[in-house]
Amino acid sequence: MTEETQYNEDNIRSLDWKEHIRMRPGMYIGKLGDGSSADDGIYILVKEVLDNCIDEFVMGAGKTIEISIQGEKVIVRDYGRGIPLGKVVDVVSKMNTGGKYDSRAFKKSVGLNGVGTKAVNALSSYFRVESTRDGKSASAEFERGELSNQDLLDETSRRRGTKVSFTPDEMIFKNYKYRSEYVERLIKNYVYLNPGLTIIFNGEKFFSENGLKDLLSESIAEGDRLYPIIHLKGEDIEVAMTHSKSQYSEEYHSFVNGQNTTQGGTHQAAFRESVVKTIREFFGKNYEASDIRKSIVSAISIKVMEPVFESQTKTKLGSTDMGGELPTVRTYINDFLKTALDNFLHKNPEVTDALQRKILQAERERKDLSGIRKLARDRAKKASLHNKKLRDCRIHLTDSKKERNLESTLFITEGDSASGSITKSRDVNTQAVFSLKGKPLNSYGLTKKIVYENEEFNLLQAALNIEESIEDLRYNNIVIATDADVDGMHIRLLLITFFLQFFPELIKEGHLYILETPLFRVRNKKETIYCYSEQERQDAMAKLGVKPEITRFKGLGEISPDEFQYFIGEDIRLAPVMLDKALMIEELLSFYMGKNTPDRQKFIIENLKVELDRVVED
Repeated sequence: MTEETQYNEDNIRSLDWKEHIRMRPGMYIGKLGDGSSADDGIYILVKEVLDNCIDEFVMGAGKTIEISIQGEKVIVRDYGRGIPLGKVVDVVSKMNTGGKYDSRAFKKSVGLNGVGTKAVNALSSYFRVESTRDGKSASAEFERGELSNQDLLDETSRRRGTKVSFTPDEMIFKNYKYRSEYVERLIKNYVYLNPGLTIIFNGEKFFSENGLKDLLSESIAEGDRLYPIIHLKGEDIEVAMTHSKSQYSEEYHSFVNGQNTTQGGTHQAAFRESVVKTIREFFGKNYEASDIRKSIVSAISIKVMEPVFESQTKTKLGSTDMGGELPTVRTYINDFLKTALDNFLHKNPEVTDALQRKILQAERERKDLSGIRKLARDRAKKASLHNKKLRDCRIHLTDSKKERNLESTLFITEGDSASGSITKSRDVNTQAVFSLKGKPLNSYGLTKKIVYENEEFNLLQAALNIEESIEDLRYNNIVIATDADVDGMHIRLLLITFFLQFFPELIKEGHLYILETPLFRVRNKKETIYCYSEQERQDAMAKLGVKPEITRFKGLGEISPDEFQYFIGEDIRLAPVMLDKALMIEELLSFYMGKNTPDRQKFIIENLKVELDRVVED
């Protein structure tokens, strides 16, 4: 019989605030990541500091925020009221200390309960806060949450406000780097939601005059809009919407108190429902909800008193009430649209005509698809029971209560050998594998029908669970894992074409990546270095000295499962697939995937780069 494990007073310990944050960072900042994804922890750190600056602006203090990111160091400066000088240390190092418990001072604040800056402090190797008010200044410096220096100046000529500098801790965030595209997206959302605010990032100015209308203008090219953007504003609510000419799916940008709720929540669900209800009542016809919402591109922002989010990272709203004397979120949004959108449609007959034509077109397409959809669904159902293409994982993006849901990843691989290596070395909790037979079909110019007719596409859609809505997406990261040769590149192009054609919001919202795998392995008896470029190979050879063994990997299938685990583990390298906002998707696809072979040939020849292998002489 096994001996009973001891359990007494010695087993009970209380973690101090910083230990808890450092031990369970996911609870506070979502997933850690290396900066290749927009929801990686290093951006949440920036966001948490920015949230406090925004709150100052909302309270009418400080119209400019300055951000500087140089390498790993982040500096954020606002010109608000400044932290009360006697509380500078407490505010950034004592849990549950903040000015937001008093709902009068921060009625609809962004920051929550003063947890944010403490998390930034605990997860930074260096953290400095400096507050200036009434001609005096106080500062404090920390290392991994431990106070290392404190200063008080009785007289200063500095402008009032708060300055926070920090460097994320490399022990927690491995091999990270800030991508300016993601930081800019974050900043743009802040200025869209706060007209009158100027944010200066590394010297570049960002501001918005038209709020959510500007956001939508950036999200959808003018030539792709079915009608000019509808922009409606009310007390504590703002809405912008149009329909796309080319996109099949629905696209929503939703915000609560300035937070980008990327996973939606009660306000987004209410908005989807209210748009359908208002349009049905306007036309006096019981149109199918999916026909009305098909191809919609929209944004909604609401302000709620003391919002409840489903996690500390505030990506999904759980609140059902607006707060105070106000009704529920659902009733509030419904009442607003019923009046404002209905009035707009009555005044703009050209918009209503375009909208009605779009709904009727969607209805025809749906009916054309209904027969084939049913067959495909039956097929997918059977396949999901024994889908040989999908080796699923245990935790999915939709499991919002599970700590690692943001890590959920689907690898799309070519052939059995590569998928075999990944399957054997993956983390079964968060990493799933979908195996392609060969080259997928070029879907450019084809209708949605092909998604159901083509078994591979249909199974991929079923695996991702995005037929009805992107809100049901099962994996946060969709990673294309192909060989780095001509065939592999071609497969990448075909898959990106599929997503651009039918599910562009997956790319717009930053879910699609390319897996970077090493080109070389350089090793001696003591050390092995994997190299992702020619330069890294040369550096490794120089480091390992006399004649190390060099292996060139030709394909993923050649890499053993034992080795593969290093490339999809902590040190995974992902290249995000991003869209250039200036380009229309239709134009992009027609150039790269259309029947314009001579133009494309000319472009390839003009942009061709030849890589020469260096010969190292003894």
